[in-house]
Amino acid sequence: MGRYVARRLLQMIPVFFGTTLLIFLMVYALPGDPVRGLFGDKGGSPQVIAALRHEYGLDQNIFMQYFNYMKGILLHADFGTQIASGRPVTDVLGDAFPVTLRLGGFAFVIEIILGISLGVFAGLRAGRAADTSVLLVTLLLISVPVFVLGFILKWIFADELQWLEPNVNDPTNYGQLLMPAIVLATASLAYVSRLTRTSIAENMRADYVRTAIAKGLPRRRVVGVHLMRNSLIPVVTYLGTDIGALLGGAVVTEGIFNIQGIGGTIYQSIVRREGTTLVGLVTILVLVYLVASLLVDLLYAVLDPRIRYA
Repeated sequence: MGRYVARRLLQMIPVFFGTTLLIFLMVYALPGDPVRGLFGDKGGSPQVIAALRHEYGLDQNIFMQYFNYMKGILLHADFGTQIASGRPVTDVLGDAFPVTLRLGGFAFVIEIILGISLGVFAGLRAGRAADTSVLLVTLLLISVPVFVLGFILKWIFADELQWLEPNVNDPTNYGQLLMPAIVLATASLAYVSRLTRTSIAENMRADYVRTAIAKGLPRRRVVGVHLMRNSLIPVVTYLGTDIGALLGGAVVTEGIFNIQGIGGTIYQSIVRREGTTLVGLVTILVLVYLVASLLVDLLYAVLDPRIRYA
């Protein structure tokens, strides 16, 4: 196991550098100049603009900028400085990331609980009316865009019924985060339900399940111990990759519900062409995704003892 973890950690190094380099190149390919944007329509003198570009390292070759950026991260955990405000990007990350992490974590819990529950419910009744109903509902959830669902839920539960707040004023209040978390989790929840349903239905016909039933084991034990552990392997794979998608996909949801997290910060960074801030935020998302993928790989052996790591 230790050798496998070390090998996976080594494999993450080129992936990390490769993805951050691509992100860096794409961000700095955006049109516009963040330094000129500081002066608005008035503009600034060429001398002042040149001095600021030199101060932030924007007058260097793009690969040298990337080298200096990565050196700052690896040696000093320095993600650079936000040009518009002059604040360190680490401070911006410290304000935005916990908000999105709280929202994404809430959505992830909803996705796991409802998604797996609906999938197990439908999989154990494959081919019946209940199974068809779950498939139709999940297909509908997948088909509706996030921004459409968000505005529909706001209109019903905030404007008409007045059960929930239309916007999030306190990101630490999980009552206010409930509606945006549901919106964020909806599409992933539907995929988890359908994936769980398919896996359960297939494993119900497996030999080990028939043997367990023939031995007279209680249905609860057959489903909870034997069937679930093997059926959840593809589901865990999807959930691991979906963590990064939830955090990244919060851009639209945070915009709808006025949440000042990573989504809003990314949007403002794109508008202002704040490359340093944008790259720093996406770099954090890449690290979260890589760590989640490693944890998923390690969970395989827990779910299925037949899996061994050399």
